[in-house]
Formats: sequence, structure tokens, C-alpha cells
Amino acid sequence: MQRLERPENLLEVAAEAARLGGSVLESRFGQVMEIRTKSSPIDLVTEMDLKSERTIVEHIIRHFPTHEVLAEENTHGDGNRGSPYKWIIDPLDGTTNYAHGFPFFAVSIAVAVNGDLVAGVIYHPPLKELFTVIRNGGAHLNGRQLQVSATEGLSRSLLVTGFPYDVRNPPHTNLEYFIRFTKRARAVRRVGSAAMDLAYVAAGRFDGYWELTLHPWDLAAGVLMVREAGGRVSNTRGEAPDIYKGEVVASNGKIHGEMLGLFGAEFAN
Repeated sequence: MQRLERPENLLEVAAEAARLGGSVLESRFGQVMEIRTKSSPIDLVTEMDLKSERTIVEHIIRHFPTHEVLAEENTHGDGNRGSPYKWIIDPLDGTTNYAHGFPFFAVSIAVAVNGDLVAGVIYHPPLKELFTVIRNGGAHLNGRQLQVSATEGLSRSLLVTGFPYDVRNPPHTNLEYFIRFTKRARAVRRVGSAAMDLAYVAAGRFDGYWELTLHPWDLAAGVLMVREAGGRVSNTRGEAPDIYKGEVVASNGKIHGEMLGLFGAEFAN
């Protein structure tokens, strides 16, 4: 039977890789030259997404050459699918922000073992904030333990959300829910990085977050982080979230029921 890597070892490599990827991004921040579109006119990729991903993946594979890698830009391909380890990587979460010189973006890396998330990092290069998490070991920001907020009541909450790249096309654009939550919460923000949104919920900076159309690399590290910081994470029906299905509701736990109540019958099935 194969001996499994200690989560602390996986986290160390993830943190090193995130910082390396972050350094690549910082080296050209505000100077992006090549911007292309992917699935829609507002779904962007820059040359720095690709450079960051290659840097991150090369570092991970140097340490763990047999591990599987799932990365947004797929610069590594689909090798090692039989491995119990899967690294789930977003080399630049918040590409549109980055391309426009808006300093709210992150590197997100998580590791799953036999399908269970065990460790992750979210790194925000502009502020040198490294959010880390180990399953059953808590979540931390630059070594300081994180705890979700204690806010009770949706009307006193600061929330955050995002919109899909096909926001111009129905059915679930999130615009209707944005209106619903805005009418009930103290305020709702939209800052353009799902990984950072989840990290900020874990840190107590936001009280809750929801989004409807995401990818596993957007969610993996942040979902584990919110849980380990004492929060609650589910889909829109209150069930355990599946990072491969895109829906997420994350909160401090105290406002979760009120948040779920605003989705209505359209998400009942």
C-alpha cells in the first residue's frame, strides 16, 4: 500500500509554488501586452496566466512527478490520471482585474487525495497575503489563525458575489439574485476573484459569498479554507458542495439559512 504524503509537505510545496507564480504575475503587473478571449468576449487570458501556470506546475512536478495536475490553462496536459493525488490550480484568478491593472487577483492551489481536499493556498501578491489551509488543521493568513465573522442576520452582513463569463446569456446570470441579496444585506460587493472572495469569508472580512457558475480551480482551496475557519459551505440547496458542479454558498454559518432562502424554487431540483 502506497504511503501517503503528509498534508504539511503538500502545503509547503503549494505555498512555494504560489509565491513563485505570484512573482511571475507581479513582474508584469500593469504591463500586460497580450490579451486573448476564450469562451466569450469577456473571458480573458493573458500571457501571464500561461507563464504563471507553467512556473507553478513545473515546481509541483519537480517535487511530485507522479501526481495528477488539473490547471485552468492546461499547460501540463492530462497525464498521471491514475494518481491518488490531484493538484487543482488557478494560476491567475481575477484575470480581467489583472489585465486592467486592478490589484485584486490571486494564485489558488489545492491538493486532493483520493478525491478529498486536504490542503490549499490562496496567495494575493500585491499585499503578500498567503492564506493557507490543512484539513483538520485550521486556516491561516501569514501564520495567523483565521476565523469567520460573528455577524448575525443577513441585514447586518457584508456579502460578495460574482458573475459568469456568459452573464449576457440566460438562464442563471446571477443578476436576479444580486438584486435579491442587495435588498436584504447591508451591502454586496463584486470584486472579480472567486478564490479571494472565499479567502475573505474565511478571514471574516466578508460574512457570506455565493456564485452559480464556477470551475473547480476557482473553488477548491477556498471551500476548504472557509470550512476550516469555522464557516459553512454548501450548494444553493444546502447540500454538500461539489466543486465540479460550480454552485457555491459560503458563509460564517450564522446567516447561511437566510442566504439559502433567497434562491427559491428554481434551485429546488
